[in-house]
Amino acid sequence: MQKSVGNPWRSEALPPIKAVMFDFIGTLVNVKGYSLEKSKMKLYRAIFDAGFKVTQEDFLEAYSRAHEKYRVVRYQKLVEVTNAIWISEALNSLGFKTSPEDACIKTAVNIFFEDYLSSFRLRKCAKQTLEMLSGNYKLGLVSNFTYAPVIYAGLRRVGISCFFDVILVSDAVGWRKPHAKIFKEALKRLGVVAEETVYVGDSPEEDIKGAKQLGIKTIFVASQFFPFEKLLESGQKPDVIAKNMCEARRKIREIISNKL
Repeated sequence: MQKSVGNPWRSEALPPIKAVMFDFIGTLVNVKGYSLEKSKMKLYRAIFDAGFKVTQEDFLEAYSRAHEKYRVVRYQKLVEVTNAIWISEALNSLGFKTSPEDACIKTAVNIFFEDYLSSFRLRKCAKQTLEMLSGNYKLGLVSNFTYAPVIYAGLRRVGISCFFDVILVSDAVGWRKPHAKIFKEALKRLGVVAEETVYVGDSPEEDIKGAKQLGIKTIFVASQFFPFEKLLESGQKPDVIAKNMCEARRKIREIISNKL
């Protein structure tokens, strides 16, 4: 009798999954009720109260110019630039002498992000997904953000910081997703190779494109920032698509069991 060879489309040589990495904002948390304009007003007030007597209009105009200058660096060169740098540059363009390291500027950055930090809300099934994986798989978080303390505090605020073995924020690493270097650093710190890793994220360009270039298996999760339409427009091809984190949890389980 001929011996069965099983499913010819399934590769028995696939390495086992040892690690799962996640994006943070949009993927694991939603942002609810946030006003950027309100934060800018709080930033101006903090700057004014620190002794920089400049009009709101002049400061915000200088701030916008500096922000746009470094936005080009951040999105084209994929080099992260923290908020204190462009706040300091904005003030210097108005005739002051400041440094990004000045305590008053760092205080202003913290005030600027207060409302944003408070706006984080865990997505349904996010914590359950991490609980399912914790202890059996290495967990990493890779986030693009200009001020790393916001991500660290945000993870604590929503109660999931304890699940991660490795947390990488572009502000601390220096490189932004989709640059390969931030993903390579995450793999290095987790002690795994790309083929042993799954990445879950909501941005077609930053998350899916970035992880796939290294051979990491990818799961796109639709979010408030990136619905399915954005994925289609991007032309990126994730290995798996999920409509929410609850579906992503099931997909992760299927990948781990070698069914996808």
